[in-house]
Amino acid sequence: MKQADARFAGSIPETYHTHLGPLFFEPYAADLAARLARLELSPVPGSRVLEIAAGTGILTRHLRGALPQAATLVATDLNEPMLEVARKRLGSTPGIEWRQADAMALPFPDRKFDAVVCQFGLMFVPDKGLAAREAFRVLRPGGRFLFNVWDSLEENPLGRVAHETVASFFPADPPGFYLVPFGLHDTAEISAILAGAGFEEIEVSAVALRGEAPSAEHAAVGLVRGSPILNAIEERNGARPEAIIAAVAAALARAHGDRPLRVPMRALVISALRSR
Repeated sequence: MKQADARFAGSIPETYHTHLGPLFFEPYAADLAARLARLELSPVPGSRVLEIAAGTGILTRHLRGALPQAATLVATDLNEPMLEVARKRLGSTPGIEWRQADAMALPFPDRKFDAVVCQFGLMFVPDKGLAAREAFRVLRPGGRFLFNVWDSLEENPLGRVAHETVASFFPADPPGFYLVPFGLHDTAEISAILAGAGFEEIEVSAVALRGEAPSAEHAAVGLVRGSPILNAIEERNGARPEAIIAAVAAALARAHGDRPLRVPMRALVISALRSR
């Protein structure tokens, strides 16, 4: 993975939150938070949950609502501009601490958290085994690592259409950004990464949901301007983002309708236990 594929900065965080948040991330945030709630963390002060790759706080809001009032949620992200958007929206919410952090080098002591949660973040980490070992390290015995990743591009038309349409504008040097978020879907690989870090009771579930946007154009703006693929487009000559947005919108509308756009999505949800 290129470093630029994880660079969410400039205008990208706000566009990501506005255009991709309700479409891509809200449905799965509600699902992941409900799973955390079923872990039934202690209602007494001292329970702590770590969120990795919190982004603009979409899952953070759901997690905070699912946790006991006395629990503390520590929300982290590698990209400070993403956290700035999250703080602006949730900064006054009680029980949330904000911290810039690298998933491969978490700035926390051993055995500090009752649960570690991550929504659609592990795919962007260069060394996934190291990130899993870090999650294991900061968990208390009996704690769980709960996260989700996207299934393949074949199972996710939003990513597939964006990837193929953008590539058609640059046949000699197509941007590969969308191969990253949809590139960690082999269940055997995921299980091996977690087992190698020391986790047990590894469970992987496929979750199919539906994304909805006000229009195909609204979704296309997010898919082009709300992710680091915008950086790759602007680094290349020969096409304007507006032309690519129009092409992505037209392709989505043809396949899945318009006003509103409704598109099937599929993710994998993973739970793993640190038993000791």
